[in-house]
Amino acid sequence: MIIVDKLYKGFGDIQVLKGISTIFEPGMTSLIIGQSGSGKTVFLKSLIGLHTPESGTISFDGGINTKFTTEEKRQWRQEIGMVFQGSALFDSQTVQDNVMFPLKMFKKQSQEEMLERVNFVLKRVNLENSNHKFPAELSGGMQKRVAIARAIVMNPKYLFCDEPNSGLDPNTAILIDNLIQEITSEYKITTVVNTHDMNSVMQIGEKIVFLKDGKKAWEGTNKEIFKTDNKAVVKFVYSSELFKKVRHAYLKETK
Repeated sequence: MIIVDKLYKGFGDIQVLKGISTIFEPGMTSLIIGQSGSGKTVFLKSLIGLHTPESGTISFDGGINTKFTTEEKRQWRQEIGMVFQGSALFDSQTVQDNVMFPLKMFKKQSQEEMLERVNFVLKRVNLENSNHKFPAELSGGMQKRVAIARAIVMNPKYLFCDEPNSGLDPNTAILIDNLIQEITSEYKITTVVNTHDMNSVMQIGEKIVFLKDGKKAWEGTNKEIFKTDNKAVVKFVYSSELFKKVRHAYLKETK
């Protein structure tokens, strides 16, 4: 579980995050949404420790990350999996070496043990027998699945995804959404996804945190967002034509 309490973060005279408080539960896919400039990226970077808040706390299962000792911080970093927007694979390394990279960095295991774990997670993301391919030989969706395999190879407690569907066609994006949600539920991971994709909101938004001007303007589920009368949320989500149609159908059905 991640508990965020009154989080503030600024740069110079610009205050980006303004007192955000929320809770991210294990086994649940939580989404951060909002317009460009709303603070989504700074919030996500604060969660993973790339930004240090000016005030407020981020607690990981009871431990406040800014108060960790060096050893506690090292352990905490091993418990985090990250899926980057552009997958961030090493082009010169095979799929197997990309996925094995965190194990080589943090684990004292034999080559055989590491390979067994790599094969397990590749099978989990439906990429069996892709070990010796290079990223350039893979489609965008396959590259994203490799990135997810690498993110979960250390069996993390926390999974963070930055725009995981960026650059993907709608059908592939749905597959990636489903995979993230399945893995989250299966391994009871606390998953936080930074996204602008309204399809993801409707598909996997078990919890949604909507940011506006650095503040939490609304939070709820993908069902509750259909019913909200929060003007900022409605204006934001109505920029999606698909969302308009689905919301209209949902409200009509529930009358």
